[in-house]
Amino acid sequence: MDLCLTIKGVSFLFQTGMGILGNSAVLLAYAHIIYSEPKLLPVDMILCHLVFANLLLLLTRGVPQTMTVFGLRDLLNDASCKVVIYAYRIGRALSVCITCMLSVFQAVTIAPAGPCLSRLKLALPSLVLPTFAGLWFLNMAICIAAPFFSMAPRNGTVPAFTLNLGFCHVDFRDNLSYVINGIAVSGRDFAFVALMLASSGYILLLLHRHSRQVRGIRRTQGGETRAAKTVVTLVVLYAVFFGIDNVIWIYMLTVPQVSPVVADMRVFFSSCYASLSPYFIISSNKKVKTKIVCAAEQEQPSGSTKESREVTISK
Repeated sequence: MDLCLTIKGVSFLFQTGMGILGNSAVLLAYAHIIYSEPKLLPVDMILCHLVFANLLLLLTRGVPQTMTVFGLRDLLNDASCKVVIYAYRIGRALSVCITCMLSVFQAVTIAPAGPCLSRLKLALPSLVLPTFAGLWFLNMAICIAAPFFSMAPRNGTVPAFTLNLGFCHVDFRDNLSYVINGIAVSGRDFAFVALMLASSGYILLLLHRHSRQVRGIRRTQGGETRAAKTVVTLVVLYAVFFGIDNVIWIYMLTVPQVSPVVADMRVFFSSCYASLSPYFIISSNKKVKTKIVCAAEQEQPSGSTKESREVTISK
């Protein structure tokens, strides 16, 4: 394996490993919170769903991509490719949609109360689960074409208008289906990113215009303010990697045959958000951070107790 392949393989391995570890830790923390608390707050439900979507994305794209980079071939057959690509597309779509949902939810939560907005604020918790269901159905419908064009790699040259993912090929047969698929995916993503940026901009505007009121909120509703800042951070993080991802994606739509190097670059940047976001959640969410720290500290006393017992026995 040459130096370039080694660097690429180590980069994918580090990104995927750290991402799976971080998202799994957050999911386990929320599992413990659900077990110990009678009801999960709406913002925690959204964060938990976002982490699940990011974990799904990493498992269905990062893992096979890493294995392919390290030289493992024939990982999947045609049926497996269809399942993996479909799951990846849904996971990626849910990641952007739920980040947008989180941003809009926080914007409404901290917005000044009015006659109509007060009723909406009261209804927000009951709208979380139906919104999840609507996003799942929407993205399953938009991504339904992906399995029909997905197949295991074939020996020989890669046909035109084919996304060569290494472990699978997505063959769109002709330019029309290739462009239509690209426009549908990009149109959905740009719509949700525009909405999340608008709602996050509104959050920043509120925090800027009402700084004195926000200081008062910190004393009484510090959780909402911390959550708003976390949301803005996640949106900025997503927007940066989304921009890089879509610059590469637009380039891929303009060429009949995509180089594996270009596809690898897009995979890496499109997975950065899924890998980094759980660590922002851990650092900013007190409940999640407390559960993870407590779980880590519980391992230390058992080790120290064992050592003290060994010392006692030796004496």
